[in-house]
Amino acid sequence: MHRLLLGLGLAATLFAADWLDWRGPKRDGTSTEKSLPSTWSPAGENLAWKADVAGRSAPVVQGDHIYILTSLGKGKTLQELLVCLNADTGKALWQRPINLYSSDVPPHRVAWSSPAVDPVSGNVYVLSVHGTLTAFSRDGKQIWERPLAEQFGFVTTHGGRTVSPAVDGDLVILSGVSTGWGQYSRAGHRFFAFDRKNGELVYISAPGGRPYDTTYSPTNIAEVNGVRLLIAGGGDGNAHAIQPQTGVPAWRYEVSKRGINTGVVMNGTTAYITHSEENLDTSEMGLFSAVDATMKGPIKKEQAKFYFPGLQLGFSSPIIDGDRLIQIDNGSNVFAFDVITGRQIWKQNIGTIQRASPVMADGKLYVGTENGKFFILKPHNDRLEKLSEVSFAKPGENEEDSEKVLGSVAVSQGRVFLVTTKATYAIGKKQVGPAVPLPTPKNAPAGAAVAFVQVVPAELILVPGQTANFRARSFDASGNFIREEKATWVTEGLKGLISDTGKLVASADLVAQAGLIKATVGSVTGTARARIVPPLNWAWDFEKVDVGKVPMEWVNCNTKFEVRQEEGQGHILVKLADNPATKRARVFFGDTNMANYTVQGDVRSTQKRRQMGDVGLVAQRYNLILFGNAEKVELQSWQPETARTVSKKYPWKWDTWYTLKLRVETLADKSVKVQGKVWLRGETEPTEWTVERVDPPALANLEGAAGLYADAPVEVALDNIKVTKN
Repeated sequence: MHRLLLGLGLAATLFAADWLDWRGPKRDGTSTEKSLPSTWSPAGENLAWKADVAGRSAPVVQGDHIYILTSLGKGKTLQELLVCLNADTGKALWQRPINLYSSDVPPHRVAWSSPAVDPVSGNVYVLSVHGTLTAFSRDGKQIWERPLAEQFGFVTTHGGRTVSPAVDGDLVILSGVSTGWGQYSRAGHRFFAFDRKNGELVYISAPGGRPYDTTYSPTNIAEVNGVRLLIAGGGDGNAHAIQPQTGVPAWRYEVSKRGINTGVVMNGTTAYITHSEENLDTSEMGLFSAVDATMKGPIKKEQAKFYFPGLQLGFSSPIIDGDRLIQIDNGSNVFAFDVITGRQIWKQNIGTIQRASPVMADGKLYVGTENGKFFILKPHNDRLEKLSEVSFAKPGENEEDSEKVLGSVAVSQGRVFLVTTKATYAIGKKQVGPAVPLPTPKNAPAGAAVAFVQVVPAELILVPGQTANFRARSFDASGNFIREEKATWVTEGLKGLISDTGKLVASADLVAQAGLIKATVGSVTGTARARIVPPLNWAWDFEKVDVGKVPMEWVNCNTKFEVRQEEGQGHILVKLADNPATKRARVFFGDTNMANYTVQGDVRSTQKRRQMGDVGLVAQRYNLILFGNAEKVELQSWQPETARTVSKKYPWKWDTWYTLKLRVETLADKSVKVQGKVWLRGETEPTEWTVERVDPPALANLEGAAGLYADAPVEVALDNIKVTKN
């Protein structure tokens, strides 16, 4: 249920009794619902319904719809699946498969994130483990899709950690590690905001430093002294606060040499930060700390309200319960801390392995453990009372097959919705829930001075001669929207014309470009970015690229590759082997809607200590890779799922050039034929394909950007790259 109220001088204020994202309506793991069950049983007591829909993340609820991200199939047919159930009956309303490709995430870690629901339209947003953000309507129709890896160099890793999106006003916001192009070439933890209606990029915010890891810290949005702040942990070991509508950084608090996965909660103007990783200045693992959220810029340890290392608070996010902060450590020990001093009040164990975050509702904690137990607990001043303990364990069942609780519950209209690795349970009786005001963007007061100019769309890829319309939007110093502005427009690094209304007409020259679009309002300038890429066919011999540089329009290339001059060879592209953290990379060039094309290129690996690198081509989300140490060639779309890989032995020599060719064709029935071949450069191209496969329509990738692949413990080189229409 939701309703709109209009406030004087403010944007519409939303009130809801729904659970719209992972951490609930206030994004802090708490609910104001009353008369919730204190006991239940999977056999029937207080059980409204049970559905055979499993998951590892939290469900979300709007009205009579509950949304769960789960998996579909196994092995060769494995996909992610967004499921919509009727919240009153548990009956399936619709489901939409999400294909998996070009990611290092293994099969057992798919469907990591939780969906988010727009309270106005009812649209649902989900981020897949391979980094694609998709918007669905309330009835399951796909509205738009943003493949973040191909467009922005969004990074996914073997750990599977995937952030859950959040909706704020007209924006869908998420964060993660990315290595893009231009000013965003170097790896960093960044925040991305998209228009909820059409997927248009509104901003990229880059407040952080060098990332250590990917993370899944949930988003919290709080108002601090009249300023709205989005606060979340980052892969760079910082807790970051930015203005949610502009991305302008407010403060950051660096606390770890690894990423932060827990959510930040607020008590007044105090922000609480926790983790279980390595600290900056001590060998003790883990931290519980608090800072003044009204501060600006980098916050130092000495400025913290308190700082207690040695607590393993790394996976389960905290909640505020009056004058207590309650959090569960990695070993399922429930702690209560004083919110002022940070001192421990009490501690009680409920298991041995913890992933799920607790939810506080009706004076009770609802939480499960990876050991397969679900608890309803009542916190007291000096202890934790156990009201209900349900064990899903079955006699003789091994741990791998047991029913676990990895995600939080959702609370909506009198019911507690629990998703386990085997099923979904609705606990309690339906009742009208309280109307809770949601964090909602505000308009600036009359006469507010312009402090920030936002140019939308923030980034585009165009073809020569194409037109695009940009808008200049002004905000005050607190991040509140003022108005759309008449601006002075110029381009930088781009050929073409831009009008005084922000209409860009790209140059018709058939050459690649990359540059900026700038809008100035008074003395304040905002920027957007654009790449202009000619239509196929393409060819790169790198002779026109300066030594030490890379093609400027390529994504995830700069800082990882460089062009070199080689005697007798001319210019070649080299994947650097100077950083183990970035030795593996997929480079993308062109738009993500490319289809039915062929990529060809020459490849070579060096050798060191009997180690060779791996190198390959990417087309339409399929990879053709020549593996050095394994002496084989593979055709793959999602390498960790080996059932989807076609492999053939192919011994090849180091310091010797070979030619790879990858052809992808979409057939009439929407299946996709993928073919690859390899041969010694200079020899006649073989007639037969070395490896081939056909993906059925349900698993076929129908479009995707072209690119390159390299895994370089030692340097590998590429040359004479061609992309042609079939």
